[in-house]
Amino acid sequence: MLKSKNRTILPSFLSSIVNSYTQIFFSNNKVFALILMVVSFFDFRAGLSGLISVIVSNSLAYLIGFNRMNIKKGYYGFNSLLVGLALGIYYQPGPEFFIVLLFSSMLTLLITLLFEGVLGKYGLPFLSLSFLLTIWLVSLATRQFTALKVSEQGVYMTNEIYALGGKKLVTSYNWLTNLEIHESIRLYFTSLGAIFFQYHLFAGILVAIGLLIYSRISFVLSLLGFFSAYAYYHFIGANILELSYNYIGFNFILTSIAIGGFFIVPSRWSFLWVILLTPLISIFLTSTNVIFSIFQLSVYSLPFNIVVLIFLYSLKFRERFYDKPQLVTYQQFSPEKNLYAQVNYKTRFGKSLFFHFALPFWGEWKVTQGHNGKFTHQGDWRHAWDFEVTDNEGITYSGDGSLREDYYAYNKPVIAPADGKVEEIVDEVEDNEIGEVDLEHNWGNTIILRHADQLYSKLSHLKKNSFKVAVGDVVKKGQVLAHCGNSGRSPFPHVHFQIQGTPYIGSKTLDYPISHYIIDNGGRFELKSYESPENNGSVSNISKNHSLEKAFRFIPGQKFKLNVSQPGGKKSFVEWEVMVDALNNPYIFCEKYSSRAYFRNDGDLHYFTYFEGDKSSMLFKFFLSAYKIMFGYYNNLLIKDQFPVNTFNNPVIRMGQDFLAPFWIFTRSEYSFHYFGMDDELMQTKIRLQTIALTKIGNFEIKKLKGEFFVGTSGLERFVINENERLTEVKFEHGL
Repeated sequence: MLKSKNRTILPSFLSSIVNSYTQIFFSNNKVFALILMVVSFFDFRAGLSGLISVIVSNSLAYLIGFNRMNIKKGYYGFNSLLVGLALGIYYQPGPEFFIVLLFSSMLTLLITLLFEGVLGKYGLPFLSLSFLLTIWLVSLATRQFTALKVSEQGVYMTNEIYALGGKKLVTSYNWLTNLEIHESIRLYFTSLGAIFFQYHLFAGILVAIGLLIYSRISFVLSLLGFFSAYAYYHFIGANILELSYNYIGFNFILTSIAIGGFFIVPSRWSFLWVILLTPLISIFLTSTNVIFSIFQLSVYSLPFNIVVLIFLYSLKFRERFYDKPQLVTYQQFSPEKNLYAQVNYKTRFGKSLFFHFALPFWGEWKVTQGHNGKFTHQGDWRHAWDFEVTDNEGITYSGDGSLREDYYAYNKPVIAPADGKVEEIVDEVEDNEIGEVDLEHNWGNTIILRHADQLYSKLSHLKKNSFKVAVGDVVKKGQVLAHCGNSGRSPFPHVHFQIQGTPYIGSKTLDYPISHYIIDNGGRFELKSYESPENNGSVSNISKNHSLEKAFRFIPGQKFKLNVSQPGGKKSFVEWEVMVDALNNPYIFCEKYSSRAYFRNDGDLHYFTYFEGDKSSMLFKFFLSAYKIMFGYYNNLLIKDQFPVNTFNNPVIRMGQDFLAPFWIFTRSEYSFHYFGMDDELMQTKIRLQTIALTKIGNFEIKKLKGEFFVGTSGLERFVINENERLTEVKFEHGL
């Protein structure tokens, strides 16, 4: 039991230490963390003090019982790391020092929790505020601690370097120090190193390399932030030496990364705000320097904290222009991932709203009047639809059309477009004879359903005495409510459908989309999602195929065994399990490759939404191939979608794309899916699906992966992956 617990805790604890280093740059990149750890140990005492502080804070956070995920992400460690680095630079090691270091780490953790609680109420980050408060308190207090000795480290730098690496290291250091580069470039690198209290060029160069590896956008933002400040200081005639005083110019670098790409989705707007905020940082930097110099204290990262918090808080009061700039809604600890995920989500689900509506009927109907209609559906009531049933020639009736019963729509079931509660029913209006209208009862027999606060649907012109529900009844999506009639202002049998914000007959309409529907263009079918059916379109809800729905309906707790046959006769065995995370997001988990494929199922379609883990795994190939699957079978129907740019792309091309992404995305990662055939149309089984995932620049293909799925009565039986003409077959074992 103890060994099992250690296997769980130890990796998480090691991750908490590593992530504490990269959290300073809003990152969780392991390579970047290793570089930062090396940089912190350029001064061994400082590096050791920082590491001890992280271990103490994270251990204490775990023992007290704080959130494990926050500990693992380094949230409770990075401020202690900064405190440890600062104290390790300023004081000589000894028993007294390590006692002060221990309790300083404890104090930092407690203050971190304080700021997390206070600022968290407003949806704001605590940044490095706990480091600032702790280091100021400890600095003031230790002036009275006579047993502590101030470090002389760095006074005789050449001697210290000689002790570390001899004459060769001294020669290299002097060459780098005396390198003929512009003053601004030297200040940029030293400011980067100063974030870890390493005030020399080589440390800054290493940090810059790590920053470039972690994020091309962050690297560009660091340049933009610093050199905007450098230009501003020259323009207004300010003292440029202020940037080199303790190299606190890093405030501009950290602010630009935070505002330009971490808390805000990278874009031309976020870059513009980085430039606009530069003078504000300068004002806070200069003014706080004057105040803190009285107490012989450094302002450290105070201007960065103030400006970022003020700006993020101000954005919460916007009433429009929410995407100029746009706040990150789900943090992925990478400006590139934040940007690509946001662009992809907007493309895939941008028109999606919280509540999903279907069409209020079975079978195929024609939109005889859509939004902004020719006869009605105008002004405040313009967002509505009229539906009728037609034959293959587009005629709405049989015979001579003189009777209500001649019309195909008449007496057809009208169903609930979504789950709700019956708010009101009108059921006393007689059906009109053909060609006549009842102007006294405009809407005729009507039902209003309440679906959510300020969200109602209304169905009108229904048949008298055809209602199957009563006021107050709770109804389910697809449940029969009544039948189509010809009551009210209706010369011919049809169904009027609208969505509104109030529960009254005659309420103004809302422009609210239908979640999914099929358009029949003369036997050529097309899927529409989160759109409004247009005039003259022949539309229907998705007619679900039981085998497809079963094959791609993944339920938490479900397990799969896969037999994988790879090129060359190599065989392997993989297990997957459907799980749910703490936020109730379902995903397929592959323990062998420690990978997760997140998905959603809205009843009509299966979507994959996000992948994390090993991209060489079979789960990733399944993610690409089954990215979007509809549960209905329609011959010749082609479904298209898009991947985030960084999901399926050439690494070199992706790196180039990263630099330009805030302004121009020139690569596209596309997905397409179509039905290849059905062997048993009567039983609707033995279905073959083909999918393609590819990345393109213009019309030029960069990468391509083909998938073919075989669906039977038991569900998904097998799938084949074709990657560069190398076939991999995967068979599912069912019944787990």
